[in-house]
Amino acid sequence: MTGHWVTQAVYIAAKLGVADLLAKGLTRCDDLAAATHCDAPSLYRVLRALASVGVFSEVSADSFAITPLANLLRSGTPESMRALAILYAEESYWAWGDLLYTVRTGRSAFERQFGMGVFEFFADNPDSGTVFQEAMSALMIRVADAVTSAYDFSAFTTVVDVGGSQGTLLAAILRRNPALRGILFDLPHVVNGAAPVFATSGVQDRCARVAGDFFDRIPPGGDAYILASVLHDWDDSRCATILRHCRTVVPRNGKLLIVEFVLPAGNEPCFGKWVDLQMLVMASGRERSAGEYDALLRAAGFELTRVVPTTAGKSIVEAAPA
Repeated sequence: MTGHWVTQAVYIAAKLGVADLLAKGLTRCDDLAAATHCDAPSLYRVLRALASVGVFSEVSADSFAITPLANLLRSGTPESMRALAILYAEESYWAWGDLLYTVRTGRSAFERQFGMGVFEFFADNPDSGTVFQEAMSALMIRVADAVTSAYDFSAFTTVVDVGGSQGTLLAAILRRNPALRGILFDLPHVVNGAAPVFATSGVQDRCARVAGDFFDRIPPGGDAYILASVLHDWDDSRCATILRHCRTVVPRNGKLLIVEFVLPAGNEPCFGKWVDLQMLVMASGRERSAGEYDALLRAAGFELTRVVPTTAGKSIVEAAPA
């Protein structure tokens, strides 16, 4: 019941950049407060509470040190979760505060809170949109490692990442498979930010960026098409549109790969069951079971061939043209 206390305390540390300041050598709470324009006694109480759950360590009176857990709140590091901590405690947090509205009506609490859909909001609010993109990229780094370890892409020639954001997953796939080529497909303002990801990974010469909307079309040219963390954003009707567009371009010998949580039946613990509520309150989306994916795929002209679990909790739902 008190989980939101920790959420907001972690958010304060993330928003103020406390981990970055500690990494630079500031340790005394008075100095941290001065650097972040905060009330020192109040900041101390937040850091003391966080230290009690392993985020920071109080090494002496009013002085703190970074810990492995707090290291995740640093910015600009490969393992950074700072943007996610901010996202979960700002717009997402406010929407969850109205979850009762969603449960009663079936409508997005986010839309009621902000007067527009979640993706429209992030497009219209660049600062929040940047945090959202950084948060999704941070999550995808972990998913990408798990996907490339669990699935063999070597049989393909060209992989098309549909709704692939800034290309984190596609870059990881190309990096592990030097003979592959890739196409990143997403909205114009999204794919424009992918160049640094491809350059850092050394795959820029093997990857094209194509701008567009997957509700209108999906580019041809691939023998493997990936939908990673895409379908869970949408209801069944909108998913059907995306899948039908995929069916028009996936060749007979090609594959469609859906990377999402696949919900188990019964009482089995699964983080995806909580992410399902996140999708409900934020975007009227949902996580699905294998049976629900099978039904969606069959209606769009695909056959579910197998479900490949990964170490990241998400699975790869493999489908082929029926």
